[in-house]
This record gives sequence, structure tokens and C-alpha cells, in this order.
Amino acid sequence: MTKSAAVLVIGDEILSGRTQDTNTNTIARFLGSLGIDLKEARVVGDVEAEIVAALNALRGIYDFVFTTGGIGPTHDDITADAVAAAFGVGIGYHPEAYALLEARYPPGEFNDMRKRMARIPHGATLVANPVSGAPGFHIGNVYVLAGVPMVMRAMLEQIAPQLPRGATVTSVTVEASIPEGAIAPGLAQLQKDHKDVAIGSYPFYREGALKPFGAQLVVRGRDSAAVERAVLALEDILRDLGAAPQRIKPANSVDVK
Repeated sequence: MTKSAAVLVIGDEILSGRTQDTNTNTIARFLGSLGIDLKEARVVGDVEAEIVAALNALRGIYDFVFTTGGIGPTHDDITADAVAAAFGVGIGYHPEAYALLEARYPPGEFNDMRKRMARIPHGATLVANPVSGAPGFHIGNVYVLAGVPMVMRAMLEQIAPQLPRGATVTSVTVEASIPEGAIAPGLAQLQKDHKDVAIGSYPFYREGALKPFGAQLVVRGRDSAAVERAVLALEDILRDLGAAPQRIKPANSVDVK
């Protein structure tokens, strides 16, 4: 059975617009390469009750939850406390995390605020941070990761061996310079005829182009042969409408191996 996951992004800076969330995209592609379906993403601010409520809701629905943000040394880094509250456990200095962090600072510079990064919910295991040292942690079906994108990516690499593998999704994008409305009837019938794949339509407008209106049609599924059959049928529909379909690789795509 395909495993499911959710992302919980934590931080006032995301909701205020000060910081752009790129971690959800990174996690989505990372999970896709493992054959795990990302089903939901939420963003909450630095409010413990809201973090607890969101985390408890998500971890009860999905196989895995990945949180990002709020595990630094400042007063508004409250994710560890919120996770402990969600699981109903205590929190304290983790000996390994404490020793690791203490060793990174010159004598006298490992102050009380920096020590906060060594506070881990009881029963959790550490997620190594090869970039800056301060670890994330794993408890139950929840992985608590850093908010800094480079550090978060490094943590994902650390936990990859722990996660299950499933059948990966094959995705093919077909682009055509034709208004989305003209494709809609044929696309609806195509989806009825190919229930074993998912078909999405994403319109675009390119100012200055001879035919500015167009759409990218994406066919996705775990059976590559079924995807190919649907794509061939889609291309026939587009040609019948006078369009010239072209298979493309989206700029944000990754090769799934």
C-alpha cells in the first residue's frame, strides 16, 4: 500500500510573507522519489496551541508528518515544546544533542539560548544535521526538521534510509498552444476512459506569442504503460483540435529513479 505524508510548515515569517516557503516543494519531490504521496501541506504561526492542533490532526490521518521551522535558539522557536505537548511527553536536554552542540562553541559561548537547541521531547531520536550541528528529531510518525532550506535538505538525506520505498509516479507533461476551454470536453472524456491515471490541466498566457493562450496537460500514474496510453490518446485529441502537442519537462521537475 502506498504510504501518505503531510508537511507542517511552522513560522510567523511564512505567514507574513517575509520568507518564502520552498521546503514544501523540496519535501514533495523528495517523497515522490521514494514513492510516498504528499497529501497535504499546512502553514501555522508560532503559537503552541495551533501547532499542537495541526500536528495532532495530521499525524492521525497520514503515515508520516514532516515539520519545518521553529527549532532554533530564539524565544519564538517553540516547535520542540509543541511536539512534546502533542505527544503528551516531557522535554529536556538530550545528552547527545547537548554534547554535540557544546563542542561546536568556544568556551563560554554555549549560552542558555543556544542550549535550547538541545531540548528534545522524551522518547525522540535525533535527526543529524551535518550542516550546522543543531539536530532535528523523530518521534512517532513525525519528523521535525529545520526551517533553513539548506539544513532541511541535509536532514532529509539523513532520514532517507529510514523511510519505506514504494512504486514511484510516472509523470508526462504535454504542452499545446490552444485555449484550455477548447480542450476541456475531450479532456473530461479522456479521464473517464483512463481511470488508472490522473490528468491535470494548467493554462498559460504568453504575451507577444502568435498564439498566446495555451495549456500544459499533465498525466500521472504509477503504471508507466497506462500513462503512455493516456498520453498518446491526449496527443490525438490535441491534433484533432488543430494543435501541435509537444512533450516537455517542467522546469521544477526531477528525475525519479
